[in-house]
Amino acid sequence: MDQPVASTRLAQEQSKHLQKSLGRFDILLLVVAAVISVEVLGQVSGFGGETFTWTLILAITFMVPYGLIFAETGGAFTEEGGVYVWTKMAFGRVVAAITSLFTWVTQPVWVGGAMAFVAVETWSEYVGHMDAGSPADYIFKLLFIWITVTSAIISLKHGKWLPSLGAILKVAFLTFFIIVTMIYGLRHGFNGLDLGFFSPTLAGFLGVTPLLLFSFLGFESGNSAAGEMKNPAKDVPISVARSSMIAAASYLLPILAILLVVPLDQITGIGGLFGAIATVYTVFGPAAEVMLSVSAVVFCFILVSQGAAWMIISDRMQAMAAADGSFFGGFFGRFHPKLGTPIRVNTLSGVVATLFMLAAMQLSGTSSALFGVVLSIAISTFLLSYLLAIPAAVKLRSKYPHADRPFKVPVSDTGFRILGYICFAWILIGSWVAIFPGTLDVLFGLPYDFEATWGVSQFTFEAFALGTLGCILALGLVGYARGKKVRDAVAPVSETAELVND
Repeated sequence: MDQPVASTRLAQEQSKHLQKSLGRFDILLLVVAAVISVEVLGQVSGFGGETFTWTLILAITFMVPYGLIFAETGGAFTEEGGVYVWTKMAFGRVVAAITSLFTWVTQPVWVGGAMAFVAVETWSEYVGHMDAGSPADYIFKLLFIWITVTSAIISLKHGKWLPSLGAILKVAFLTFFIIVTMIYGLRHGFNGLDLGFFSPTLAGFLGVTPLLLFSFLGFESGNSAAGEMKNPAKDVPISVARSSMIAAASYLLPILAILLVVPLDQITGIGGLFGAIATVYTVFGPAAEVMLSVSAVVFCFILVSQGAAWMIISDRMQAMAAADGSFFGGFFGRFHPKLGTPIRVNTLSGVVATLFMLAAMQLSGTSSALFGVVLSIAISTFLLSYLLAIPAAVKLRSKYPHADRPFKVPVSDTGFRILGYICFAWILIGSWVAIFPGTLDVLFGLPYDFEATWGVSQFTFEAFALGTLGCILALGLVGYARGKKVRDAVAPVSETAELVND
């Protein structure tokens, strides 16, 4: 259906370059590749047994209503651009521009500032050693970043195979780890975990909530490429449902496995998962070292495919925002006529990721500390976008009641808003804790040693975090101002859209 909102002439022109190459299974694999963040498993497990408890609680109280909201929205509004289009339809271009920018910039920040660091640390430890800050370290991280960018530049028909293979390997990797953990436990015994070990605490809630929300968000992200799906109205709701169930299992079971075999004081953001893998792989005897090396290579490939999936998804959304006059006018809003990909935004993502990698390399502290700081910044930008995206999705239910909804949540508009309120409350708490960690702990009288927790001073953390957010906002304001000429060239609204508006 034509979307009930006016777009620019440039946006309509660029839509003609899109190539419909995503089927239902492709969408599922793309979302699984992007959303399931295996690199944060060690970080969240560092909070102990209550990590499992809070993961279960959020899976029920957040993932379920969130999944329902966006399954309905994604099936009803299927124009290329996803969240940007929905937010524009609900609140206008200015709000949509901010939402899109925070969603998009999270990915190059995350790829360059965190995922590349996890990959090189894993490779250095288990495959071939590289000194931190050495030329080999820089080259590895640059290759990591630009491989993800290249996969987003080539046509989706071919580029989708990297994240698709990564998604399959990701599920296989986690399944194999869980099976080997069970074998190890039967031979050597598990950590003594009683019910008290899993008891939730306020300190654990404040610490783990942003990480878990970051891990659970993004199931609607495939809609950024909705114009390249064969049947988005029917395939998106099913893909959201299936990928969310896969994600819940992919977090709950490995987290439990890590807690069963690795002492809590040995779990770190980078080494937690592979600390557990190194422990359970002793069941392979003399072959353990080779198995670790193979697993490390597979893990690094999974990280590359995850970054590629996000580049493919988020770059399309930002390119459509640019084509719609919300981000530096027409320059970044063009899709290659033959490849059907937004090469200019892809390149911009690579540049931002590279700059953020170089900036993160200048921070003092251990690799684990740097990973935690950059992770928190990526979490903050991503969560802030949902403070606008969730209200937008809720508003679309009442603003466009006659839009065709292949899947509709079986609740009233009031019930739909309640689902939105629940999700919004979770996101609000997570956003605050990610940007200002420790403040709520102090407010509730809980002890909080900032440097011991983060490995850097509070001033360094806040300067890096707030400075990043400030630069993003400045970029957004300048980009929106520069898009005025494109916005002025608004294409006629189709008759179908006018009927929906009525």
